[in-house]
Amino acid sequence: MAAEILPVRSIRIDEADLQEIRSNAWGKAFKPAELKLGEKTYKAMFGLRGGHTRNYSKKSYEVRIKDGKTLHWNAEYDDPSMMRNALSFYFFNKIGVPSPETKHFWLIINDVPQGVYLEIEAVDRLFFEKRRIGYRSLIYAVNDSADFSLIDPESKALKPSLFDGYEIVHGKTGTKSRLVSFVRHLNRRSGKSLGVFTVRRLDISQYLLWLAGAVLTGNYDGFDQNYALYEHRLSGKYRIIPWDYEGTWGRNCYGKPCGSDLVRFQGYNKLTKKLFMFPACRRKYKSIMKRLLQTAFTVDQLKPVIHNMHIKLSPAIRNDYTRKASFDTFLSEPAFIHEYIMERREILQQSLREWG
Repeated sequence: MAAEILPVRSIRIDEADLQEIRSNAWGKAFKPAELKLGEKTYKAMFGLRGGHTRNYSKKSYEVRIKDGKTLHWNAEYDDPSMMRNALSFYFFNKIGVPSPETKHFWLIINDVPQGVYLEIEAVDRLFFEKRRIGYRSLIYAVNDSADFSLIDPESKALKPSLFDGYEIVHGKTGTKSRLVSFVRHLNRRSGKSLGVFTVRRLDISQYLLWLAGAVLTGNYDGFDQNYALYEHRLSGKYRIIPWDYEGTWGRNCYGKPCGSDLVRFQGYNKLTKKLFMFPACRRKYKSIMKRLLQTAFTVDQLKPVIHNMHIKLSPAIRNDYTRKASFDTFLSEPAFIHEYIMERREILQQSLREWG
């Protein structure tokens, strides 16, 4: 039985509340529930989460436990492998970019099996406490206006606010104005002035390492949204954390094959473009990319991780009739991801030779 192979998460909630949550895909309502984890039961608030996935038959959920912990439960409905987010965050953690931990589990709501889900650690106060990282503020990039530019991506006019696309999760007075100032100065400065400013306000090495991870995994949506920014307490510099990496490893966010060449070597967004005006940043990025292609981003390194994750999931996926993709497609996903890695390596190695 699938529930005997994967950990089980059980929710008990009033049926009327559950129907209210599920019937309003874009609602923000959270309802009281009881969460059972192993032998322990917790009081919690339960609601929907996600973007376009809210309209799907299999919903994704957020659980806010009374002790302050938040759990993100992703249906991963578009991902035939059910592994792309988990593999991506494993990869980022492996290369040194602190990222959410993940765990696959079997969900039961009011005694009704819901199938396989992916639990993703929230990027919040507990995330930083666990890693002993001091932070001054935390900001989510929630849509594609978070591209560090002055121009709205839809209207092509000046943004009404340079804070468009962002949401403050933690931060006292000045958090918003500091980020607005960062974006403004980034766009208006050039030459030595820009160089001094970025060194003072951005952890450039950490940003370039994150950039390399996003480019290697092929997350087209990860450069102007689907990330978190935080101000490191000691240095005062911005650092970046990846978020929502379902559309990676050769498939887009809808689960469609998108080719291994979708994302260019330099990635995208105005901050990256500005950094690459400096030869030192280009050299640093090339050095990072070359190292990762020689070490972490190889079939030899990633194949055992993919295999172990796939083997652990297989019995549960076989018994999960809520999935969009067939079980046969799931079985073919490791080979699909291996092929992506091999193709991506060739593309990026060629880019390394050609990019100045």
